[in-house]
Amino acid sequence: MSKVCAVSGRGPLSGNRRSHSLRATRHKWNVNLQKVKVVVDGKPQTIRVSARALRTMKKNNQI
Repeated sequence: MSKVCAVSGRGPLSGNRRSHSLRATRHKWNVNLQKVKVVVDGKPQTIRVSARALRTMKKNNQI
């Protein structure tokens, strides 16, 4: 199961973690995915949606 939002397509970001001495080690920030039941084409489906997309969907009354 990939860590990608089904609505917005957001995926994990990568970059460097910086210590106090500014040494760089690779780091990965995953998306905050939530399982949500949504009606798609008249049928309820469980999809994985990012928390930010879920807030937008609730605001626009899509859930």
